[in-house]
Amino acid sequence: MSNLQVPVRPKRKKIWVDYLVQFRWIIIVFVVLPISCIIYFSIYLSELRAEKKPYKLRQKEHEENIKKVVKRLKQRNPLKDGLVCTARKPYIVVGMRHVDYKRARHFEVDLSAFNNILEIDTERMVVKVEPLVTMGQLSRITVPMNLALPVVSELNDLTIGGLINGYGIEGSSHIYGLFSDTLVSLEVVLADGRVVRATKENEYSDLFHAIPWSQGTLGFLVSAEIKLIPIKEYMRLTYKPVRGNLREMAQAFADSFAPRDGDPKKIPDFVESLIFTPSEGVFMTGRYASKEEAEENGDNVTNSIGWWFKPWFYQHAETALKRGEFVEYIPTREYYHRHTRSLFWEMKLILPFGDQWWFRWLMGWMMPPKISLMKITQGEAIRKYYHDMHVIQDMLLPMHKVADALEFLHREMEVYPIWLCPHRLFKLPVKTMVYPEPGFELNPKQGDTSYAQMFADIGVYYAPGPVLRGEEFDGAEAVRRLEEWLIQNNGFQPQYSVSELTEQNFWKMFDRSLYDRCRKKYKAVGTFMDVYYKSKKGKKTEREPQYSVSELTEQNFWKMFDRSLYDRCRKKYKAVGTFMDVYYKSKKGKKTEREVLEAEAAVAETAYAVAEKED
Repeated sequence: MSNLQVPVRPKRKKIWVDYLVQFRWIIIVFVVLPISCIIYFSIYLSELRAEKKPYKLRQKEHEENIKKVVKRLKQRNPLKDGLVCTARKPYIVVGMRHVDYKRARHFEVDLSAFNNILEIDTERMVVKVEPLVTMGQLSRITVPMNLALPVVSELNDLTIGGLINGYGIEGSSHIYGLFSDTLVSLEVVLADGRVVRATKENEYSDLFHAIPWSQGTLGFLVSAEIKLIPIKEYMRLTYKPVRGNLREMAQAFADSFAPRDGDPKKIPDFVESLIFTPSEGVFMTGRYASKEEAEENGDNVTNSIGWWFKPWFYQHAETALKRGEFVEYIPTREYYHRHTRSLFWEMKLILPFGDQWWFRWLMGWMMPPKISLMKITQGEAIRKYYHDMHVIQDMLLPMHKVADALEFLHREMEVYPIWLCPHRLFKLPVKTMVYPEPGFELNPKQGDTSYAQMFADIGVYYAPGPVLRGEEFDGAEAVRRLEEWLIQNNGFQPQYSVSELTEQNFWKMFDRSLYDRCRKKYKAVGTFMDVYYKSKKGKKTEREPQYSVSELTEQNFWKMFDRSLYDRCRKKYKAVGTFMDVYYKSKKGKKTEREVLEAEAAVAETAYAVAEKED
């Protein structure tokens, strides 16, 4: 076990922010929870009102709202208004990373009206939704119809737009892939105001493949068609305790959903694993079950885990370490959103007594607090504290690297519990920002197929061991090492995380070829912020507009800037032929011979003027 030795760290002296964090629960209980409850109730009522509208009326309103977006885009003056982004407040985004890019000069377009389910087509098995529809909103409608998305992310507040422009995953991803792999079509408003429908097969197929992971930097997503699958009323869930070292648990994780004999009948519908210590974990597998099966005899245990007074799901799963293996039936929708009340296990830090029986009975019905309200009330000091003393990261990496990753995380961070979820990464006709290892199909590993490589998402969400022990911990440096490890091991870091990546390393991790082509082809350059600058940590500057300008064509460059005075001064002060033209100096990539031609033209002009004077 020498490979699990952790460095010896000196004790850290407490500062005043530690006490703010320690007693933050006062604000959460008496301010954030009551306001959250009111907001949740008002959202629920607005959803009920929207659901009463016929689909034709919703579609008509949708088309009218698109016209407003196009009109707003055409009002933008690139010289004065900055780059385009949504009018959504930065703190509303689900995730503890603060959205800093809106601090820079920008032009807002309001998309708040795009929050409706537009159509549920049971013949095509497709649902059409707007980008601000949430997972909880959609599952509340589809699950009673015995229908669901193939990939239903766990938290209620996650939006369709966020899961498409970013990434989404769930325990069914070992079959269906990431959320973006379940898409049928995307309706997008481009930078020039055109509204296009992108699919895998049509003329906008490159845009269809480029939008996932692009963070909304190619256009405004205004609707999406997503596949539906038939489901049943219950999830039959098996909890299996596993003990051993981290490498043995990584192998047990692979065996839980990818049988070594390749028998498809042994592949479960859902997979999730929680590693609680370096030597203990609980591995869960589920399959859909009918109501009749769940109730067919008295021995079957049903557990409605969604009730406010029930133990938090991760703690309920942990009981398998003492109880041994057991099986129970959970209502399907409650299983989908099993981590919502406790925000996985983050609430244990923020509200230490939130898992106690008395609190669950008295105030559990108000859980969880809105993440947006927690951001508003945390202040800059606590925000910085969480960046330095807290870890919220996901690592997407090839399945055969999981054991190495678990040992790396233990040495660097000692964060437990650890969430494990497998997913397929498909081999697509184009290379997208995230992609399988080249040639994986020639040497398939456990879980791989000829058309997809098996990856795993390792979720790390908690305070590191050194912080809990009161030792010094450099969160930024730990994240930098994690990112370097991912780059070296063909892994990816979702952009919702707090990132320390430089621009160079960002594009070592992700492939930019398709993204860059679509940025230019669909005129996003100079209109939408580049994905790196949108994702990077810290306050944004005016470098983003400068960066975007560097990719403009010469024609568009001079549409953006007025050249009359500049050209007069270039000629008057004889800069032509001596100093490079500003467009060519700013533009991205290798310069051409055009600068030389311009200089030659200037020389010819001068010679003509001299000859005219001599005459």
